[in-house]
Amino acid sequence: MQTDYEASKTLLRLLPELDLSSLKAADKALFEKRLEAHFGELFSLLFPIYSHQYDWYFHLRQLLQNLATGLSERSSKLKKSDKQRLHHPDWFKQQHMLGMAVYVDLFAGNLSKLQAQIPYLKSLGVTYLHLMPLYDAPAGDSDGGYAVSDYRKVNPVLGNMQDLKTLASALEDNGISLVLDFVFNHTSDEHRWADAAKQGDREYQQFYYMFDDKTVPDQYEHNLREIFPQIRRGNFTFEPLSQKWVWTTFNNFQWDLNYSNPAVFNAITAEMLFLANIGADALRLDALAFIWKELGTDCENRPFAHALIRAFNCCLKIAAPGVLFKSEAIVHPDQVLKYIDKDECQLSYNPLLMALLWNSLATRKTRLLTASMQKSFAISDDCAWVNYVRCHDDIGWTFDDAVAGSLGINGYDHRHFLNQFYTGRFDGSFAQGVAFGENDVTGDCRVCGSLASLAGLEQAIENQDTALIQAAVKRVLLLHGIIFSIGGIPLLYAGDELGVLNDYSYRDDLAKVHDDRWVHRVALRQSDIDLSLQPGAPQQAIASGLKEMLAQRKAHTVFGHASTQILSSDNQHLFCFLREDQAGNKLWVIANFSEGSQSLASHMLGLAKGQVYKNLISKQNVEVTPRLQMAPLQLLWLYQPSA
Repeated sequence: MQTDYEASKTLLRLLPELDLSSLKAADKALFEKRLEAHFGELFSLLFPIYSHQYDWYFHLRQLLQNLATGLSERSSKLKKSDKQRLHHPDWFKQQHMLGMAVYVDLFAGNLSKLQAQIPYLKSLGVTYLHLMPLYDAPAGDSDGGYAVSDYRKVNPVLGNMQDLKTLASALEDNGISLVLDFVFNHTSDEHRWADAAKQGDREYQQFYYMFDDKTVPDQYEHNLREIFPQIRRGNFTFEPLSQKWVWTTFNNFQWDLNYSNPAVFNAITAEMLFLANIGADALRLDALAFIWKELGTDCENRPFAHALIRAFNCCLKIAAPGVLFKSEAIVHPDQVLKYIDKDECQLSYNPLLMALLWNSLATRKTRLLTASMQKSFAISDDCAWVNYVRCHDDIGWTFDDAVAGSLGINGYDHRHFLNQFYTGRFDGSFAQGVAFGENDVTGDCRVCGSLASLAGLEQAIENQDTALIQAAVKRVLLLHGIIFSIGGIPLLYAGDELGVLNDYSYRDDLAKVHDDRWVHRVALRQSDIDLSLQPGAPQQAIASGLKEMLAQRKAHTVFGHASTQILSSDNQHLFCFLREDQAGNKLWVIANFSEGSQSLASHMLGLAKGQVYKNLISKQNVEVTPRLQMAPLQLLWLYQPSA
C-alpha cells in the first residue's frame, strides 16, 4: 500500500471534519501547514499499529482534534519560544547548558518556595531544571511520584497547577528550561481511568491489560523479567473489585497502559500536550522501553515502542515543536542508542557512562570505560547525551557483556564485585552504599547511595582521616569534570553540588523503609549549604571545585557543540578524550582513576612534544614531554585555541 497517497487522501477527508473554531486565523494556517508537513509520517507510524481496528478513522480524527486543541491552548509566549527553537535547533548543545534534577519537596518544600530558589540555581549556572514527579499520586508509597493519579493536578503538598505555571514562566524569564516527567507507561491504580475500570466500565478496562484469569498472564510471564523482585514476584496483580488480573510491571499500584488501544494513544497525547502547555521545554519519557507488549517476547524495546514514540514526536511537531523528548532507557547499551534520533528522543540519559565511571573508580582501570565509549558514545549530531554521575534512582551495571568479554572480563562476576564494592562488603572498599532490589535467588542487586558517600567521603569523615577525605573530594571532582567536558548536557542531582552524605532516616518511615533509594533522596538543609561555604570543609572543596570547572565550561565553546573522540593510551588507569569545535579549538581531557601517580605517552593522544597547553582546571600552562605525568586522581583539561 502507498501510505503517502493514503495519508494525503485521509487528511483531505479529515480536515473539513475538524472543529478549528478555537484557532485564530494565523494559528489555523500554521496548524494546516504543520499537518501538511508531518501528517504523512504520523499516519505511516500509526497505520501498522491501529489500522486493523474498525474505528481507526474515528480515533485518527480525534487525535487531530486533540492536536488542534493543544495548539489553541498554547500561550503566545510558548509559541514564540517554538519559533525561536525551530530557527536554532541546537539550542540545547551550547556550552552554558547545565542541568539539575530535584524533588520539589526535598529541594525547597513546595513550588512557591522553589521559585524563591531561582537565584541559587542561577548562582550555580543551572539552565535546565528537571522537577521529579510532582503530579497527584497515592498517599504513602507512590514509587517516588511515578504512580500518577492525575497528570493535570499537582500533588497538593507541593502546591497547585497555577503554582507550576507561575514557576515555569519565572524559570523561562531567568533562562532556565523546565523538564518534567512524562510517565506514560502506566498510571496509578487511583487514576480516574483505573477507578472506572475497577467499577466495570468496559471502555476503561481496555485502557489497561486486564484478564479474567491467569491463563494469558502466565503465557506472558514465561519471557518477562521481574523489575522489583524484593517487593513482589511476577508482573500481574489481582484486582479484587473487578475480579481481574492487571498488568503491573513495576508495582501493584502502577497499572500498565494498553497502547494497542488507539484511545489510549489519544488520551496520553492530550495529557502530553497539557504538560507541554504548562511550559515544559523537555519531557522525560519514563520507562519508555516497556510501552509495547508482545506475547512471546520480553516486552521491552519492541519495534512498535519506537514507532509510538516517533508518533508522539510528530504530535509535538504539530502542536508544540519547541518541546524535546528525553529518553530514560536503563537497558543494554545497544538498545539505548536506538531511542536517540531527532525524530524520536533528541536527548538521552547516558547510563553506560555513569555506570562505567563508577566501575573505573572501583577497579582503578579504564579499559572497559574506554572500549565502551569508543563503541557507544557517538550519536546523531542533532541529539545530545544528558550525562550524569548520580540520579534519583539506583545504579545498575548496564555495560555490554560482549565488550567486557573481549577484555577478559566476566560480566556476571564483575557485576557481583561492583555490588559488593559499592555496598561496602568488599574488603578495602572506600564506598558506603546500600543494596537495592536484592534478589534472594540470584544474589543480584543494584546500588544506592549519595555521590559523596559512594565516592568515600562518608567513610573518610567517620574515620577522621584527612588523606582519605582529600581522595574522596578528588573522586567527586574527577567524575564531574568528565561529565562537564565529554559532550552533552551535564546533569547534577540536587545535593551532589554540596557533597551531601547518605540519609538513613528513611528506615524509620513505613512508606519508605522498603525502598532503599531514599538513602540518597536527601532534603536540602541549611547545614549542608553552610558546610559548602565553610573554609577547610570537604563540602566547600567540592562546591568551589565544581563552580570553578563550570565557569571554565561556560567560557569556552569547545565544551558546547563540538565533536568528541575517545582516545586510547598506553596506561589502563587513564581515561582520555579530545573535543574540537567548529572553530578549531581543542580540549584534551585526561583523567587518572588511580590513587597513584601515572604517566602516558603524549604522542598517543596527538599532543606535540614541547607544545604548551593551558590546563583550564589549574589555570597553569603545561609543557608536553614525551611522557605526560599525572598526579593521583588528577583531571587535566588541556586547552589549545584555534590558530
